[in-house]
Amino acid sequence: MKLISGQVPWENTLLHPPVYPVLKEDITCDCLIVGGGMGGAMMSYRMSLSGADTVLIDKRAVGSGSSHGNTGLLQVSNDKPLTSCMNTFGQENGVLFYKLCQQSVKAILELPGKLDIDPLIMPRSSLLYASVPEDVPALKLENENLIRHGFDSEFWDEETIRSHYSFSKPAALFSRGDAETNPLRTVHSLIDKAHSRGVRVYEHTQAVKYEYKADGVVCHTENGRIFAKNVVFAMGYETQEMKKDRGAVLINTYAIMTEPVQNFPKWHERSLIWETARPYLYFRATMEGRLIAGGKDEELTTSERRDIRVLSQSQRLLEELVALFPELEGIEAEYSWGAVFGSTRDGLPYIGPHPEYPHCYFIEGYGGNGTVYSMIAAELLSDTLAGKVRPELELFSLTRTAKPAPSPAIQG
Repeated sequence: MKLISGQVPWENTLLHPPVYPVLKEDITCDCLIVGGGMGGAMMSYRMSLSGADTVLIDKRAVGSGSSHGNTGLLQVSNDKPLTSCMNTFGQENGVLFYKLCQQSVKAILELPGKLDIDPLIMPRSSLLYASVPEDVPALKLENENLIRHGFDSEFWDEETIRSHYSFSKPAALFSRGDAETNPLRTVHSLIDKAHSRGVRVYEHTQAVKYEYKADGVVCHTENGRIFAKNVVFAMGYETQEMKKDRGAVLINTYAIMTEPVQNFPKWHERSLIWETARPYLYFRATMEGRLIAGGKDEELTTSERRDIRVLSQSQRLLEELVALFPELEGIEAEYSWGAVFGSTRDGLPYIGPHPEYPHCYFIEGYGGNGTVYSMIAAELLSDTLAGKVRPELELFSLTRTAKPAPSPAIQG
């Protein structure tokens, strides 16, 4: 599956990334991680802390799959609001999901001082604005639910928004405790640290067949076999080529990164910005003073069709950015790309075992908060492999049957 179209910016921020060999022999391990993107990186890092004998393989170079198209927003709030989560899964589980996201963002913010390659992670505030006046009552309810359950949230009216930004909207929720990252540097920094602690990493090593045995799994690659007690599949959206999940939906999404901004617009705390409409637009600033805009999601097409659409969709994103911040008139997009993006029908990622794949676990961090989900998955699965029972996994079960509540925007 070709995952990315156009030109992504991240290579220029890490000119000499670590490289790893191709597997050319038979080896054994306690845990095999398949996939060197964000999910595999988080998992390998957590496994290195446990001291388990771990191997990570990727059929490409590390970090060059789905994570390559990541735009680096890390948030406690999700594509599916807390109110909708409580309506769909019950109050206890809805709040549990948001608490796990909150803990995950905090854990990610603690990473930079523990890694040898700076992942460029930093805290950010967030503004979620009402796309249309009709969304305001639900936004007020969402604010009440967030505050009631201990989450940071402020309800801003039109005048307050206008005093902090170049634009005005009917209403918004402002919160702190979120973050941004450079996804490529984060992946490499985590895997590099895991490797320094003993995790064996092999690039350009593709699994061609798996044998599921009573005592583990045999992974056949082109040049060797891996005998593993357990396997964690962290293959991103390509998991759907191996194991089709009925609740998973793949689409195309688009993003741009501008040239550096010389005169920064009226943008309070350079917060992350997104909206209640679905699909939504989102915007953020980088540490280098560039701006990222993303969205314009559309039905999954061929990669060739997506290649063609990058130019027109990137122009539309640039227009949306300038519509919010008129001071940016004349700014150009230096990078424009499109990518496969996955979500689930009920709004939760898939994390955990599957009955048809013994000794195996899956990390499918589908949704706009995929990096946060990857951290949740790494914690839950590393604990599980160490023999600790994590009942939270039931929430993310690959065989769950919960029916989602309708969610055209924010539900009341």
